[in-house]
Parts: sequence; C-alpha cells; structure tokens
Amino acid sequence: MYTSPTRPYFSKTRRRVSGEVRMYIAVFIQPFTWSFYTASVFIGIAAAVLWTAQGNCLTINSDEHTIGRNSGIFWALLQSSLFFGNLYIYFAWQGKTQISEGDRRTVFIALTVISLVGTVLFFLIRKPDSENILGEDESSDDQDVEVNEPAQNNMTKAVDAFKKSLKLCVTKEMLLLSITTAYTGLELTFFSGVYGTCIGAVNTFGTEEKSLIGLSGIFIGIGEILGGSLFGLLSKNNRFGRNPVVLLGILVHFVAFYLIFLNMPADAPIAPLEGTDSSAYIKPSKEVAIFCSLLLGLGDSCFNTQLLSILGFLYSEDSAPAFAVFKFVQSICAAVAFFYSNYLLLHWQLLLMVIFGFFGTVSFFTVEWEAAAVVARGSDYRSI
Repeated sequence: MYTSPTRPYFSKTRRRVSGEVRMYIAVFIQPFTWSFYTASVFIGIAAAVLWTAQGNCLTINSDEHTIGRNSGIFWALLQSSLFFGNLYIYFAWQGKTQISEGDRRTVFIALTVISLVGTVLFFLIRKPDSENILGEDESSDDQDVEVNEPAQNNMTKAVDAFKKSLKLCVTKEMLLLSITTAYTGLELTFFSGVYGTCIGAVNTFGTEEKSLIGLSGIFIGIGEILGGSLFGLLSKNNRFGRNPVVLLGILVHFVAFYLIFLNMPADAPIAPLEGTDSSAYIKPSKEVAIFCSLLLGLGDSCFNTQLLSILGFLYSEDSAPAFAVFKFVQSICAAVAFFYSNYLLLHWQLLLMVIFGFFGTVSFFTVEWEAAAVVARGSDYRSI
C-alpha cells in the first residue's frame, strides 16, 4: 500500500495553523496597524497550509466515485459563510452610515468564538481506512513494510512535499490546470473585493449603496451554495465528466461580466471615498447588480468544485503537492488582481478575466479529455 509521506504532516499541521486564523480574526476586536499587518502575514501562511491540508483530507476520504460529490458538498459548506455572515451584516447594519466600535467588536468576538469551535471540530476528523483511500491498493506486504519504516520528522516531510510541488509545477497537466487556477484567482479577487467596492461607489443607488454590498455577498453565497450542492448531488450520475460543469461556469461568468460592463460605471473600482456619479451604458440597476452577484457565485462554484475534483482524482496517491501548487497559483493571481484593481478601470479588469477565463476553460477541457482517453484505454488515470 502506498502512503503519502505528507498525510501525517498535514493532519497535524492543519490544527496548528487554525490558531493563526483565530489570531487574525481576533486582531479586529481592537485593531492596530502593526498587529493587522503581522496577522495578515500569518493568515497567508495559515491559509496556504489549511487549503493544502483540506485538499489532501478530501482526497484520502474519497474514492473515484465520490470525489466529485464530496468536492461539491465541501464547497457548499465552505461558502455557506458568505450567506449567513452577510445576512447578519445586512440586517444588523441596515441604515447605518457609520459602524460603531461596539458593532465591530460584536461581530469579531462572535467570529473568534466560531473559529474556536471550528478548531475543536478539527480533532474529530476521522482517519480513513486504508482500503477507502483514493488511488491506493490493498497489500498486506506493503503494510508490513510501512510499519517497519523509520518515522520521518515533520521538517523532512515538509521539505519532501515542497520538492514534489516544484517538480509537479512543470508537468504538462499541472501547467494546463494552472491557467484555470489563475483565472479562479483573478475572479476570486473580483467578486470578493472589487465588485462590492463598485456597488458601494455608485451614488445612483442612493442611501442603499452600502447595504447593497451585504446583499451582494448574500447572493454570491447563494450562488456558491447552489452550485456546490447541485454539482455534488449530480456528480454520481454525470456521464459526461467535468467539462459540462466548467463550460456552464464560464458561460455564466461571461453573462455576468457583460451585464456588469453595461450596469457599472467604468471608474467604479477606483472611485474616491465620495463615490462616483459617472454613467454606465445603462442606468445602474440594483436588481441587475444583485443578479450578477448570484451569477458570479454560481460560476465560481463551477470552476472550484471541478478543480478540486480533478486534482484529487489525478493526484490521488500524493495529493498534497498538487493542492499546494493549486493554492500557490491561485493566491499569486489573486494578489496581482488586488494590485491592479486599484489602477485599472472596470472594463479592463473584465477583459483580463474574459481572456484568462477562455484559455483556462480550454486548458481544463484538454486535461479532462486526455484523462478520459486514458481511462477509455484501460490505463491508470493518474499516469497521464
């Protein structure tokens, strides 16, 4: 039985880094400049390890028939925070033009407590039976060898995982999937940061412009949950693979980008604190803005659930390096998008996402088709 050397390492590490996540949330209870930037560094490190660990955990608790379903369920549960969090903010802060210190502390104390509960739940994650691990074959002889192998220390395992990630970066499949992953990083920044800023900057929306940001987050969450749940439930009966879901995702996003292009002023992302009175191609509509939020969330769930699924399927024997590369590329592109979002007009940002979205979809199709061809020949799916 082949056992990834990174599995024990990440099972322990994901519990440790959750403490850094709690620290980052707690900083906002009484924020200081130095503590905010320090905690931001730690949350970046923690997020990288947590995402790699959760991808690894998802893979080893799935098989080739359940990886798609489990990816969808995981994504729906993850994105439910967008719905419930923004729902609270929308009603609790409705009509307020200034957020008081008490309001802020209430929110972040609650979030800190929730993160503590989440950390406790980490300890309840089960250790899967070896026969249920995706990509592993039963072998009693291999099990005996595994027991007799000397235990590696955590640093050695981390270094090994890092080396494997570097080698994995230059493989054909990962290079192709990196284009798709890069697109998810760009659109992640757009729907999580830029689009809400655009809505809040449009003075045409009147006094509701700030509360619309929360409402936008609610509908992004609804789209994410809807997509994750739907694709998770349908994955077992999907005879056409992952490509139709990705195709749906890019079409949904293209429709959203076009409507945003028509509905939002071009200078909305870089508008001053007072907002913008610039006109768009149509009169800015609240309903269209919120509908676009739903589409952004739905399209994002299409891409991310299928990327999680194909990574867990292709690299089932040692998934941690694959998910590390996935998160690295996504985070780099998200950071780049946050940088240029302060300088580029809206239509240029939309154009960049359209270009990356198109080529990312084509590259995903290529990997999925090649994988399907290998399976059809009766070869090992992971050998491509």
